[in-house]
Amino acid sequence: DLALCYRVNLWSRVASRVLWRLAEQAYRSEEDIYRAALTLPWPSWFDVGQTFRVKVSAIKCPLRSLDFVTLKIKDAICDKFRQAGGERPSIDTAAPDMRVYAFLTAERVSLYLDTSGEALFKRGYRKEQGEAPLRENLAAGILHLAGWQPGTPLLDPMCGSGTFLIEAAQMALNIAPGAERWFAFEHLKNFDADALDKIYREATAAELPKTPLPIYGSDVSSTVLMAARANLEAAGLEEVVTLKQINMLDVTPPAPTGVLVANPPYAIRIGEQEEMAQLYPKIGDLLKQKFGGWRACFLSAVMRLAKLIRLSVSRRIPLYNGALDCRLFVYDMVAGSNRKVKKEDNPDGAEPVSVTQ
Repeated sequence: DLALCYRVNLWSRVASRVLWRLAEQAYRSEEDIYRAALTLPWPSWFDVGQTFRVKVSAIKCPLRSLDFVTLKIKDAICDKFRQAGGERPSIDTAAPDMRVYAFLTAERVSLYLDTSGEALFKRGYRKEQGEAPLRENLAAGILHLAGWQPGTPLLDPMCGSGTFLIEAAQMALNIAPGAERWFAFEHLKNFDADALDKIYREATAAELPKTPLPIYGSDVSSTVLMAARANLEAAGLEEVVTLKQINMLDVTPPAPTGVLVANPPYAIRIGEQEEMAQLYPKIGDLLKQKFGGWRACFLSAVMRLAKLIRLSVSRRIPLYNGALDCRLFVYDMVAGSNRKVKKEDNPDGAEPVSVTQ
């Protein structure tokens, strides 16, 4: 129902968009797709004065041009409005009120209305961003993949604009990620403002008091820390997260155990690659010497990171930061003096790193 749609948009940390499926059927030609779109009651969902855009994607589609398919769907929507009242809505490809999505397989077409509007990773709090910005929903997903839970110490020693820190703090305080933004469903004719108001009130009541949390961020750059602090202040979290200016290689663990996450520079240029090749072995030494009992997770587009860091990887998880192909490298740093770890203690199958303290 509509209330569920509102809740998912407000609360999902990892979704990019929430799409409402309007139709799904077989097709053979562009004309079949046109007719499928024309049968839908578009004027009952949004007003002729609102703008819209259409985006088409496909897998194994036999049709020659997705641009032509896009045009046919636009025509169908406009023709439906003309049939209803003689006027047609306008197209806005930059900032439309309504977004229509179509997805084609080899034999079937699905049509959707986007209920989110701007992508859900745009939480509304970001004021500054670093050189390698991390999408908020990807940061939240990495925290889940890392096994981090509220109450567990979290350290980001290359915190950049503070995305990991803010997402973790919001999770710990039960703050809805969409609380500071608007959604496309608010423009729909069937929008129920009372239902949304009730959901917002429930979300606000569920928030926990803002007290200091075991969430720590650091960076070697004072400028970067200023950006992180600005974002934390915009999110109302400046008092709950601890920031410190320090080189990563000088960082010490803030607790006996915890989770370390980092999104280090991706070293696109040759000189940067050489610099990273010198840095990563030092990071490996730091983890072995100081971070026994911690789980360390690095998101990187440098596929040879595991070789450079010289540690045994527990997991390699394929991820995309936007269009950039990356891996999340996970290292379980086992405290103790070279003790053997039973297989059942390490279901991922990799031999954990043994650390002498």
